[in-house]
Amino acid sequence: MSGALIVSVSGIRDDTRDYAAEFARELDSRSVPLSLLVAPRLKDKYRLVKDSATQQWLRGRRDGGDAIVLHGYDQAATKRRRAEFAALPRHEARLRLMAADRVMEETGLRTRVFAPPRWLASPGAVSALPDAGFRMIAGINAIRDLETGTAERGRVLGIGEGMKAEPWWCRALVIGAGRVARRDGLVRLAVSAQQLGCSGPRRAMLDAIDLALYSGAVPGVYEHVRTVRRAA
Repeated sequence: MSGALIVSVSGIRDDTRDYAAEFARELDSRSVPLSLLVAPRLKDKYRLVKDSATQQWLRGRRDGGDAIVLHGYDQAATKRRRAEFAALPRHEARLRLMAADRVMEETGLRTRVFAPPRWLASPGAVSALPDAGFRMIAGINAIRDLETGTAERGRVLGIGEGMKAEPWWCRALVIGAGRVARRDGLVRLAVSAQQLGCSGPRRAMLDAIDLALYSGAVPGVYEHVRTVRRAA
């Protein structure tokens, strides 16, 4: 049985959209769909509802086969040096999830899949997801179906958004992706759109994708079905 490959991009906004779009074109040429991690609010007072160009681009990519994944509400640290959902109790997590879901519905980007900022969610946050209508969570070490409780293990290999971006790490990411793919495992690659504007991280991601494909990994996306979708 072949392994699988999932590639995600986060931090997509008005000033990083072009980087994401160029990367998406590279992946289109390889027949690799993207999982687009979207947050309604980002730093510097960014609001998705006011960014119609990014909304349109995201909807177009989704219609072409990419997946939209909720990636937090405003990504603010709720405790010192902790990611937004990493330490939240259930009630507060539910409020944030519902607020984010309303924005996603308003912009035509509603999704039933959640990937917490930095891929970290507290037990309380995980327990709040079904109440807010979510059916799958992509965490740091596994993708979990919230309806069945089943999980597909695979650790995220990422650049940016709290993960390293130094040259040595980029080389390690490529090697790690190839190793997992040769073992027919689940290769999960993640990059922030801001890092795609830098030649080194961008090249490393493309090399890791190419190596995974060469090793037989089948591309797919994060989506709310009971198995990870794999493109033909």
